[in-house]
Amino acid sequence: MALQIYNTMTRKKEEFVPLKRNFVQLYTCGLTVYDFMHIGHARTYLFWDVVRRYFTHQGYDVFAIINNTDIDDKNIARADIPVG
Repeated sequence: MALQIYNTMTRKKEEFVPLKRNFVQLYTCGLTVYDFMHIGHARTYLFWDVVRRYFTHQGYDVFAIINNTDIDDKNIARADIPVG
């Protein structure tokens, strides 16, 4: 059975077909943490690691990136860290 992915543009499940034969690229938005860490933060990394491992198991070469968002002004103000 082929991998089916929900396409939000067509609003249908569609068979996964890689853009390049036997090669999959994954780009995942990582966390922007505004408060204390919790188990939900681990979900992002765990989920995409399982997806990557699935593709590897299916024989694909996988290139995966997860970004981490920089701390922004709200975080700095909350921490009461002097800026400048």
